[in-house]
Amino acid sequence: MALTSMTGFARAAGAGHGYRWTWELRSVNSKGLDIRLRLPPGFDHLDQPVRERVGRAVQRGSIQIGLSLQRETSVAALRVNEELLGQVLDLVRRVGHQIDAAPPTLDGLLSIRGILESVEAEDDPEIAAGLAADLLADLETALSELVAVRDREGAAIGAVLAGRMDEIERLKDAAETAPARTTEAIKKRLADQVAALLEASNQLDPDRLHQEAVLLATKADIREELDRLTAHVVAARALLAEGGAVGRKLDFLAQEFNRETNTLCAKANDRSLTAIGLDLKAAVDQLREQVQNLE
Repeated sequence: MALTSMTGFARAAGAGHGYRWTWELRSVNSKGLDIRLRLPPGFDHLDQPVRERVGRAVQRGSIQIGLSLQRETSVAALRVNEELLGQVLDLVRRVGHQIDAAPPTLDGLLSIRGILESVEAEDDPEIAAGLAADLLADLETALSELVAVRDREGAAIGAVLAGRMDEIERLKDAAETAPARTTEAIKKRLADQVAALLEASNQLDPDRLHQEAVLLATKADIREELDRLTAHVVAARALLAEGGAVGRKLDFLAQEFNRETNTLCAKANDRSLTAIGLDLKAAVDQLREQVQNLE
């Protein structure tokens, strides 16, 4: 599955049944699926069908949906008032034998006021149903375009994230092979520190100083952080390959990257390792920014 962004815009327009309309859909980042719908007065019956269709199309994001509707002409339909017609026919049957009169004709019956009614489109169930069906069909068109836009943006973000993973791995490898982490460099640094302390005061216990130096060296070791960074890179690449709605998982991993990088910087006791740690923090921050956009 492809990665999907939570940002996008789409529009679809249509006309029919005496109306012209335009759907506009905007999608931005959100922790969950938040649908904000704005419909014209009299079209509240579309609220639930719209939400159902959006829920099937996207899984996460704040979706703002607006329907603008303009009437082109007054569309009317003719409808027979069945109740009134029945009353007239009953009356004809009751009094027809009492007078010498010709039976009523169709045009005569329809000419009676109230028998034939003119009904506006929105008041006619069939026309209203047809209008609603066409509106929802164009909504589906707009949703398809929105999904396509989010997919294209997701693919671009995926390429950026893959680059960030390469950068993080490169910096992790640089920290792994930094000269300051070699056994010889660590021994020399500790020996120099112990010698400086002994030179400053002859009252210090050399054995105790060596024990403290070894303890500090152990606390400053970044082996665990490097191993975790390696595992996080593997997990992030697996999620990128998996695709789909993995934004939350990648966001969690980005927080873990940030935690390990901060610890590495805190433990760094060499200028070169500190520089690598700062570059790692910059790469992780860029990773977190991009991950926020994913579904």
